[in-house]
Order: sequence, then structure tokens, then C-alpha cells
Amino acid sequence: MAHLTDQEIAAQTTMQPIQNIADKAGISRDAVEMYGNYKAKVDINQIEGNEKESKVVLVSAMNPTPAGEGKSTCTVGLADAFNKLEKNVMVALREPSLGPVMGIKGGATGGGRSQVLPMEEINLHFNGDLHAITTANNALAAFIDNHIHQGNQLGIDPRRVTWKRVMDMNDRALRQVVVGLGGVSRGVPREDGFDITVASEIMAVLCLSNDIADLKKKLADIVFGYTYDKEPVTVGQLEVEGALALLLKEAIKPNLVQTMEGTPALVHGGPFANIAHGCNSLIATNTARKLSDIVVTECGFGSDLGGEKFMDIKARKGGFEPDAIVLVATIRALKMNGGVAKGDLGDKNVEALKTGITNLEKHIENARKFGVEPIIALNDFVTDDDDERNYVLDWCRAHDVRVALTKVWEHGGAGGVDLAEQVLEVLDTKQNFHYLYENFLPVDQKIEKIVTEVYGGDGVDFTDKATKQLADIENNGWGDYPVCMAKTQYSLSDDPSLLGRPSGFKVSVKEVIPKTGAGFVIALTGDIMTMPGLPKTPSAVKMDVDAEGNSQGLF
Repeated sequence: MAHLTDQEIAAQTTMQPIQNIADKAGISRDAVEMYGNYKAKVDINQIEGNEKESKVVLVSAMNPTPAGEGKSTCTVGLADAFNKLEKNVMVALREPSLGPVMGIKGGATGGGRSQVLPMEEINLHFNGDLHAITTANNALAAFIDNHIHQGNQLGIDPRRVTWKRVMDMNDRALRQVVVGLGGVSRGVPREDGFDITVASEIMAVLCLSNDIADLKKKLADIVFGYTYDKEPVTVGQLEVEGALALLLKEAIKPNLVQTMEGTPALVHGGPFANIAHGCNSLIATNTARKLSDIVVTECGFGSDLGGEKFMDIKARKGGFEPDAIVLVATIRALKMNGGVAKGDLGDKNVEALKTGITNLEKHIENARKFGVEPIIALNDFVTDDDDERNYVLDWCRAHDVRVALTKVWEHGGAGGVDLAEQVLEVLDTKQNFHYLYENFLPVDQKIEKIVTEVYGGDGVDFTDKATKQLADIENNGWGDYPVCMAKTQYSLSDDPSLLGRPSGFKVSVKEVIPKTGAGFVIALTGDIMTMPGLPKTPSAVKMDVDAEGNSQGLF
């Protein structure tokens, strides 16, 4: 199987009709809205059940290499392993963004024998959710500029419009633009810019809403700019929250698909974890909690990013807690964190493992800091050596950490049974989950706590701009929001070159931006960009479609 691509492996799988998957999940026929034979939307108003009785398994990771470590693969494989053990399980994942699909990282549907299907459609346009979010975001931008052009009754200062346009692609040329040029009929000239769609506050709002009524309220609360008197202006004052919700009325419904082994999967929402909160939607997770005994879900990148945000933002807003945390680790990521160059990761190097394993050690500490016992999923690669595998396994056991060699890419659910059995043991033990911080702490103290306790840094350096923004946030009554850190995924610090377990560093916070609809504050650190760029040779150059309409080159 090693010579086959993920796409070729997926093409060999016979999918079940999506109605069969819905029946298996206990979703009534009235709740299923078909999108062809193998995809569906789920009407949550038709779902009954008590979500508080289910167990939530969070899959996180150590700091990754640029290619990723197979976290989605392990998430899917773990769910299939539970399925093999005859557990009532669902998996809840994020939707892929076209930016990384066409760029460097690839899709977000798993790999090998542990994929969600149909992988081609999910990795491309899927059911149109990201397009709807893009449209709603840019409709708001148009409404703002039109309001200013048509007399500006709200007194919006064009220099203080903070709302950016978005597109679902990495396009560095759009990071900073000027709109409204060309004369009076073309609008009011002002500086503007684009973010990637998954960084849009509307993405976060959709992912943190409980239903359409909640969605409309959160949309109305969005602050998109300030008046000439420096007072915040909201979507509610513009009176367009209803129109935006209308554009999102289908996108808010979770998408039902299946794993290769027929495990029901909800794939919904897609915020990045390095520039947004990095978790799939609350609606999808809570729907899965109503329908199954075990929900396997993931968060983006490592415990320092998506993991921390899952605990302090998603779990807090969703009213649930993780009952177990799986940390995905790979030999190659450990070696890279031990100083090995990307091109040499396939070479045996136990000494580098001994250095790099300090990175995994910090992520283990982070999970325990939230009061939940972690299980290490050592995701197996064909380039791994037995001495390397044994070193990691022995290290974990010597440090009283549960660990399972996980071979779900090659064997599907069967390759994750050991992992699943160890997770079940943790699920049978009461955890002592708690948040890292309480919301009443001032925002700067929350940021300090994340940096010192989760990243292992010595503190925070706030720019003058960030310091002023912190004061404005407190003055406007937004100080009790949780914090969403925007930081590189490659390091525990804000410097992507500081691998392993760095110490003695401070994190530089250049901006602190309130997201009043989503209900959190974003802290931009280091050189993080909310509109990424494509690599020198993007994955897109390998993609094609044949005369019959069959896609090619999707991983």
C-alpha cells in the first residue's frame, strides 16, 4: 500500500449510502438533508438526546513539522478502532481550507486507511460552507462601505474600519490593499486588506453558535469599526445581522459523512489554530454528543495552540469538558525538535530523539495542567526505525505516561485498537478538568498565564499599540473575554526557529484585537499572518482533472 496515494486508497473504498450512515448514527430521516449519495446536512432541530452523558476524547499533538504529523489520521483511526470494539462512536472534524490544500500542508481528511470520505469533495468545495462564510464576511464589508458612501449616518470613521475582506486561499498580495479609488461614484477611499476565510470572525461565530438565534445575536455583537468619536460600531447598529444569518442558514447545519470503515462523521467549521481558535463547530460536537456514547474530536496543531483554545474557549462556551486527551507524536517531529533538518528526518537518529522528546514532555505537562491524563499516540511512519520506536515507547513508560504505537494509516481501525483500549481506561477514571484561567482576570494577565504556563516562557512584551488596545478593551467592557493566541505552530515560543523545549524567551504581542461576536480577544504574536502565502512550489502544481471529470493529485 505504501506506493499508493491517499486519493488512490480512498478511490478503492466502496462508500455506503449516506442514509445508511445516518441510520447507524440514530439520525431520523426527517433530519437528513441529502447532498448527493454520500453527503448530507443534518437539521439539528430534529435531533433529540442528552449530550451530557457522552464522553469527549480530544486529539491534540506535539509541535509539528511543516508537513503535519497525521493528527486527523489518528483521530479518524481512533474512532474506527472504537467502532471495531463495538462502541457507539462518532468523529467530529473541521472542514479543510483551500489555502493549505493548494499550498503545502494538504487536506484535512486523514490519510491511508484512516480517512473520511468522499475525501475529494470534502477537500475541495464540500457542501459550500466556506463559500457561504466568505460571502457573508464580504457582504458585511460591502454594507459597511455602502453605509459610509450613502451619508454615513452612524458616523463611522473610514480610518478605523477594522473589518477585512476574506478569501479561501493563501494570497499574500491581498494582505494590504486600498479600496474606493476612482472618484465619487466608486466609494470612499480607505486602506483595507484581506484575511483568509478561516480567520474570519464569522467563521468563529458560526463555530461557537448553538443555533440560528444564537448566530444572529453573535453576528449583531460584532464590532467592525469605530466612529469619529472612537465609539465601537456593531453589526446590530447597521441592522444587517438578519441578512448575514440568511446567508449562513445552510452553512450552520453540520455535515454528515463517513470514515472508510463506516463510522459516522460530522465535518463542520474550519478555523485555523495558529490564527483562530482551531476547533470544529459546537453544533457538530454537541450533536455528536447527543447521538453517541463517545465523541472523538480534534483541535489544530499542538496543545499550545488548538489544545489550549479547546479548553479555555470551546469547552468553556460549550459547557462540556474533555474526558481524555490523545497527544499525537511522530518520530520525525521528535527528531526535528531535536535539531534534525527536514531533509534528514528519514535517517535513524536516536540521539536527536533524546533531545527532541523534551518537546513532547511539555505537551504532556500541558494536558495534565488542565487536569486530564494524556495518552500518547506514536503515529507510525515507514521511515521509523525499531530502535527509535522503542526509545520513545520506553521513555513514555519510564515517565508513567500511557503510550500506544499507532498504525492506523496502514491498518485503519485495527491499527488503533491498543490506543482505543488505553483511552477507554482513562475514560473510566474521573478526571479533574479545569480551565487555565478564569475570565475575570485582565486580558494581559490571561496572556501572561498562557505564555508562562503553557509555552514555558518568561513573560510577554507588549508593543505600545497592544498596550493601548488592552486599555481600550478594558474600557469597552470586553476584559472578561477568553484569549485566542495567534502564534506559530512550529515552536512553543513565537519564534518558529526555536524548536524543542525553549526557555528564557519572551513572547512579543504586537496587537490585541477584540472579536466581540465570537466573544474572545485575539493576541497577535511574533510574525504571524492572518493571510498566509503559498510556498515556492504549491501542491496545486500536481493537481489536475481528466476528461471524465476525475480529480488527480489530491495527496
